[in-house]
Amino acid sequence: MAGVAKKSFSQPEEVRNAGSGRGDIVEIAGVKFLRMTLPPGWKWSKDVKPLAGTDSCQAKHVGTMIRGRMVVRHNDGSEQEFGPGDLYEIQPGHDAWIVGDVEAVGLDVTGSENWAKQ
Repeated sequence: MAGVAKKSFSQPEEVRNAGSGRGDIVEIAGVKFLRMTLPPGWKWSKDVKPLAGTDSCQAKHVGTMIRGRMVVRHNDGSEQEFGPGDLYEIQPGHDAWIVGDVEAVGLDVTGSENWAKQ
């Protein structure tokens, strides 16, 4: 059908493992979407830092939390918790971790280029 495109996270174009977490990447209309699936206890500084080789995450993230809760602490010490329905903008220079006992799912529209990538 002309003018309509459809893709699905059930068939991601790229999958990245981040310790115990997973990132599925799908590109449509020139935009890469990253669906992060992160279990309780997942933490960037534990699960991704060895891949990234940096002291903190150097990607900018804009997206939304779909399920679960995530805390982000910026290098300047500021901290914010995000839950289902929250939109986020996170500047480079941060750590993040999942809190609670629910698997977290987030949809990111800016950080997929560098997320969990060496």
